[in-house]
Amino acid sequence: MHQIQIVNVGGSPMEVFLFEPPTSARPPQPQAQRPGLLLLQHLPVGHTGLENDEFTLRTAERFAQQGYVVAAPFLFHWWPKSADLQLKREQSRDERTKLDLQASFALLAGRADVDQRRIGAVGHCWGGRVAWLAACHLPQLAAAAIFYGGRVKLPMGEGTPAPIELARQIRCPIIGFFGQEDQNPAPGDVDDYSAALQAAGVRHEIHRYAGAGHAFQNFPTPERYRAEASEDAWTKVLEFLAREAMTAR
Repeated sequence: MHQIQIVNVGGSPMEVFLFEPPTSARPPQPQAQRPGLLLLQHLPVGHTGLENDEFTLRTAERFAQQGYVVAAPFLFHWWPKSADLQLKREQSRDERTKLDLQASFALLAGRADVDQRRIGAVGHCWGGRVAWLAACHLPQLAAAAIFYGGRVKLPMGEGTPAPIELARQIRCPIIGFFGQEDQNPAPGDVDDYSAALQAAGVRHEIHRYAGAGHAFQNFPTPERYRAEASEDAWTKVLEFLAREAMTAR
């Protein structure tokens, strides 16, 4: 179960889908705080509304079952939900995304049941790129996980640097998951991601999967889904977050 909260971002109302841990996963003391997680959506389904995005909703539920309070912001609130996907791709701007991330983080951090020192970010596909941006623009972030995020080497918006050029702003550890058959990002792009993080002194780990391409965790698209790679990545991301975000800092 989830609730939807509306947050005003630059004059545009943004839906944020909120998922709480089930009763069995909540701390025994009512006043105890939980870790939080920003879950950042993928494409193409998510552009028409998170209510139509089975993957994001199911993934958010899965994280909530592990004890996280999860916030999944609808990043394409700047356009009508019926607007063409290509238009949204072309008109997306990192400065707007930065505002979305700051507002979503503030929403989570402002909850009495969330420890603001223990908020991480996870993103898939389009959201993987956004998770990199979150690590760059949210210095309070405890950890970030990037699943096959493309276009990290490309800017979005006039006068805006490519996210890879902002690596030195990252203050949290990074984990990345990529398919060796993916072309966006291609294996060479992933090499560049890792090199940029290494040069910036960012603690990170990269996992690559042979026989997997883009969106290998996306179970609603059977032609892309790779169960073995997906479950291995799921185990690894939970271990990473438990180490970096679940533990009190």
